[in-house]
Amino acid sequence: MKKLVLSLVAIAAGSFAFAQDLPTNPEPGKCYVRCTTPDVYENETISLVATPAYKTLKVVPATYETVTERVLVKEASKKLRVIPATYKTETRTYLKKQAGSTISITPATFGKTTETVEVKPAYAQWEMSSVPPAECTSSNPDDCRYWCYKGYPAEYTTVSLTTLASDASFNRTPVAEQSGTYTVRVVDQPARVEEIEIPAEYANITKTVLKSDASTTENVVPSTSKSVSRERLVSKGGLTVWSEVDCKLVEYNGLAINWATGSSTLTAADKREIDAKLLSALNSTAGSKVEVASHTDSKGSRTSNQALSERRAQSVANYLISKGVNASRIVANGYGETRLKNRCADGVSCTEREHRANRRTEFRLINN
Repeated sequence: MKKLVLSLVAIAAGSFAFAQDLPTNPEPGKCYVRCTTPDVYENETISLVATPAYKTLKVVPATYETVTERVLVKEASKKLRVIPATYKTETRTYLKKQAGSTISITPATFGKTTETVEVKPAYAQWEMSSVPPAECTSSNPDDCRYWCYKGYPAEYTTVSLTTLASDASFNRTPVAEQSGTYTVRVVDQPARVEEIEIPAEYANITKTVLKSDASTTENVVPSTSKSVSRERLVSKGGLTVWSEVDCKLVEYNGLAINWATGSSTLTAADKREIDAKLLSALNSTAGSKVEVASHTDSKGSRTSNQALSERRAQSVANYLISKGVNASRIVANGYGETRLKNRCADGVSCTEREHRANRRTEFRLINN
């Protein structure tokens, strides 16, 4: 928004003012802002329904009563009792060892005798002489041998023999049988089953039965009203007039607001600073318009700095509105780090004092 500083030359004021809708008869060295005549309101009190009439419901609890009832808890039945068998003892005889016999043996007896046996009978055979006679003149000795028919007697041997004197025999002796006894338990009374009746069992129980169900009672609460004071438009403004203002107010004026880091909350001291400078300037120039401009240093991201400056400018605007300034008279702008007053841009090493110079909130009067 271009700042409005009017230094008018009185000679050409009339015709130029008419063409540009500028103040008529301006004085040299004076500053003017175009103001809009405000709407005129009057206060009136109206009655509003603060709370409507309504019903309240109260719950009437259900009522119950206790009833005693006799119930079957165990049905009648039967049980079976087994009576075991009884036994008695009897003695019984059995053949322990059957009758038989024993045998005694009488061995055979033997005698001794000898017998002569011809083992080779008498015989005769031709035999050739074993030595030739001395008078044999033949060169072959066999030519001088002679044969004789020689007889030999039989040959005998004596053999010792065993003779049977008496053959073996046996004698059988009878053995009498043997008997024994044993005891045995036999059933005297066989087992049997008896059937026993088991009567049913009963018990008394208590139970809660509904006597009357839950219900509600109704109570009407009357409405209440509230009186509210409001402004009623009496006459419509909107006419454009030029007002003379201090020339300092059409340029940016600093507000000594000490914002906490990352905060957009005004302190009591900040509000007093706004009252003394900005609010008084608006009150002294009816219908004028103001721009609230907030700036940050280059520390942090551009996006976060832009958002922070917008929140701080809006905080000042909201405070002015709370003091009765019409919102249409306020323009809140946040410029972030786009309007640094020194060299301290991103990447430049600066002192804290130099950064502080960029952290500022300013205002100026502008045309309405």
